[in-house]
Amino acid sequence: MRKLKLIWDFRGPYAEKTAEHYELHLKDYLKVEEVFFAETGCTKINDMHSIAFIIINENDMRKVRDDLKPHRGELYEE
Repeated sequence: MRKLKLIWDFRGPYAEKTAEHYELHLKDYLKVEEVFFAETGCTKINDMHSIAFIIINENDMRKVRDDLKPHRGELYEE
């Protein structure tokens, strides 16, 4: 099954902390909605840009996308 990476971009001087905080909300969402086989994370792109992301199975994408409204998505390859 294909996996997708849904991404939320945060920019500005507090981008890294904001992305870290948003990841907590993503983890909470996964528990409440019982989305299995998913993982979350944060990546600092540079001092003014960080991302929070969730990696999910393709069949879970529509619900997660509609509920959380990611900024973008991409095919995830391990």
